Amino acid sequence: MSAKHVVITGANRGIGLALARQFHERGDNVTAVCRKPSPELEDLGVAIIDGIDVTDTDARQLLAERLENETIDLLVNNAGILEGDKFHDFEEADLKRQFEVNAIGPLALTRALRQQLKQGSKVIMITSRMGSMGDNGSGGQYGYRMSKAALNAAGVSLANDFKDDGIAVGMLHPGYVQTDMVGNRGDISASEAASRLVQRMDELDLDSTGSFRHSNGETLPW
Repeated sequence: MSAKHVVITGANRGIGLALARQFHERGDNVTAVCRKPSPELEDLGVAIIDGIDVTDTDARQLLAERLENETIDLLVNNAGILEGDKFHDFEEADLKRQFEVNAIGPLALTRALRQQLKQGSKVIMITSRMGSMGDNGSGGQYGYRMSKAALNAAGVSLANDFKDDGIAVGMLHPGYVQTDMVGNRGDISASEAASRLVQRMDELDLDSTGSFRHSNGETLPW
């Protein structure tokens, strides 16, 4: 397999960092995008573009300019936040912020980098089964669920818009992963989640574009 150029947002920690490490170790060229790099990311030896908030128009334009002459084989929209809001105490500002980061940011960043995507490129939305209507049996988590459902809707539209250009789009749920976002609770490590996600990304093609899958390979309900 020839080396690919992989661009990952939110690559300074958690799943994004684990993905950057695994793609780098297998010989791909990784561009790690983040607001502020961590020591762990800096130690990887990958290209880092920091100061990038996916919700900021100027930052997205700066990223596009930095990558202007490069082709992106795999764009991984991983940056996201979780506020953990409940019905009785949610703040509207928290709901809006989760929409901005989790749904609008990835869509707008993909548009900013559209010229770097070519036939055969892939776009990945790191989403969550918490964005599933059919899988919601516990309620709560309003902003996160709503924003991830919106991200899924955006991904399906992108899959339709990009298919004739030969660009596949996939929505992938990592699993319940031990990261800072969930207080390091979880069923699997970031490394294991990343390994599964890489497999799903490798499998994605135009026949499966627009799909919503668990990192373990399971197809998830909308």
